[in-house]
Amino acid sequence: MSDAPLTLEIEKLVAGGLGLARDESGVILVRGALPGERVTVRVRTGRGVRQGEVIEILRRSPDRVDPPHSTALPTADLAHATYEAQLAFKKAFVEEALTRIAKVRHGVNDTVPSPEAWHYRNAAQYLVTPQGLAYRERRGNDPLVVGQDPLVMPAIQALVDRLDPALLDPATEIAFRASRLTGEVVAAIIGSGEPRAYLRASDHLMDAGVVGVSLAQPAGRRFSAGVQLIAGERDILEQFGDVQLRVSATGFAQVNPQAAGLAYTHAARLAGKGDHAVDLYGGSGAIARHLARNFRRVTVLDSAQEALARGRQDVEKAGESNVTYRHGDAANFTELGTDVIVVDPPRAGLDEEARDQIHASTADRLVYVSCDPATWARDVGDLVRRGWKLGEVTPHDFYPQTSHVEIVSVLNR
Repeated sequence: MSDAPLTLEIEKLVAGGLGLARDESGVILVRGALPGERVTVRVRTGRGVRQGEVIEILRRSPDRVDPPHSTALPTADLAHATYEAQLAFKKAFVEEALTRIAKVRHGVNDTVPSPEAWHYRNAAQYLVTPQGLAYRERRGNDPLVVGQDPLVMPAIQALVDRLDPALLDPATEIAFRASRLTGEVVAAIIGSGEPRAYLRASDHLMDAGVVGVSLAQPAGRRFSAGVQLIAGERDILEQFGDVQLRVSATGFAQVNPQAAGLAYTHAARLAGKGDHAVDLYGGSGAIARHLARNFRRVTVLDSAQEALARGRQDVEKAGESNVTYRHGDAANFTELGTDVIVVDPPRAGLDEEARDQIHASTADRLVYVSCDPATWARDVGDLVRRGWKLGEVTPHDFYPQTSHVEIVSVLNR
């Protein structure tokens, strides 16, 4: 349901890439607007803060650009701003979270740019529809057919161009993972039933150029209902900073390897040197293996067995004997004799039990890598009140053209 259009002045950009404006009734968050613009907006009524969409731009920001038509994707919510402006906005998101949520006044470094502003994603997941592969439309009911996806690596786009959706039946979705290092692509079909029902789809994908196909059962949490290899390779090799890691279409790994590599080397620099470092939420060890050269031993803790298995395979192949992998929850972390703890938690951040364990540890340094300024700021505020001192804070851009920002930071005591 919509009210009559309003003319508004955009004050600033807030998390989610939304422009903040006000009228006599309060705050309105406007999608597609930039600070300093005067816009006509169609406002949607509903519970919570009012939100709206730009109908017409009456005064245009100098930071606005006209993106290609193909960038009308659900995730590309900052593609209408110059890349330089995007980096400044992301720094401001972190500053605002520190001030408003953490209640900490502290300097924030400029955002480290992604080496590539377009075609950087080495992973994508699409709906399979009769019209073609499609994104879920976040603000509507109809899928958005991909056509040209300017965010994915060329290897994925070339593969999509060769696929016939009818030959992927009965798959409901499909996920890809590409490697910038090798040029290879693996795929995961998502659908109910036995692998034999997907042999035609698997053959079509292999003929189109993938080097491996897996089958994942639909689940509320991505890939939690089991994954079976149908053909070829389960995973491929990718470069992240100074190390090479096996990545798959279904396992977690950062989708912008070049940008992530910059953050991982940065985190290792902040960690310094010592006897023992622990990497909580460490996955397959992307950060841990960057620490290994400066610590006698490094322990990776994670709850994902698949990621731990890939990590063990990688360090064995690389001959790195001082990195060990343990299955467990960060909330139950009890490792003794720890000099430095590194955390890169999911978007929900550190729960209270994990913060308690970190505070009770022997570590005097915490390197906190985060994908969410709000939960990061919540945790930083709590740790500062417990006596930790916040040091360097640097945003990193893993997701150009979107409002997402990563943070690499350090706390000491």
